[in-house]
Amino acid sequence: MSAQGSAPRATMELKVKVWGMGANGQPFFQSAMAQNVSATGACLYGVEPELKVGDVIGVQYEGKKARCKVIWVVDAGALKKMQVGVQLVQDQECPWKQVLPADMKVDERTTHKQEQRRKFLRHKISFPLELRDERVNTPLRVNATDISGNGCYVETVMPLALATALRVDFWIDEERVSPSAIVRTRDPGVGMGIEFTGLTEEMKKRFQAHLDQLDPPNVLGPKEGSTDVVQ
Repeated sequence: MSAQGSAPRATMELKVKVWGMGANGQPFFQSAMAQNVSATGACLYGVEPELKVGDVIGVQYEGKKARCKVIWVVDAGALKKMQVGVQLVQDQECPWKQVLPADMKVDERTTHKQEQRRKFLRHKISFPLELRDERVNTPLRVNATDISGNGCYVETVMPLALATALRVDFWIDEERVSPSAIVRTRDPGVGMGIEFTGLTEEMKKRFQAHLDQLDPPNVLGPKEGSTDVVQ
């Protein structure tokens, strides 16, 4: 089976780390192997928990992380355990792109032109936030791993329920900003995507400029970008 259909694949084996929530409702974090890798996905084997098609899991190769969607699952027996085909979630950067053959890498100049048309470029930086569920008002201090003027993604084993109303506190230079927000996406065992619903358009642009200053886009292309909440 192929994780990516007709996408070009490289026959190599890479040691990766994977994590998420198994079908038994328990979080997992383990080492596995990625093979038949491409710029948009891979086949993982040695995965211990049972997963379901449509699950989102985290995958890390060396220092690079990405979120991937499970698109097929096979019980490969005692040696290979669960074999899982995964596809990168939209706008996630391929964690093993540096080891792919040159003809399989995404053209970053093309990507740059596409992302220039997008409104808010997303930055893969660790950015401190304080979240408060408006129903209980208990503060939760976290670090967003993907963030833009429109929203962010927070890695957490136990993400909040979809549509949970939040208040978010963060700093722009010396100014404390406290917009309302809402949980838009939820990946059990991995994290959640949050939209800043309480920021005015002017404040979104100002916050985006602050992020751009903290993490300047490179020459060929900026960090991942999107007009929507982080997926």
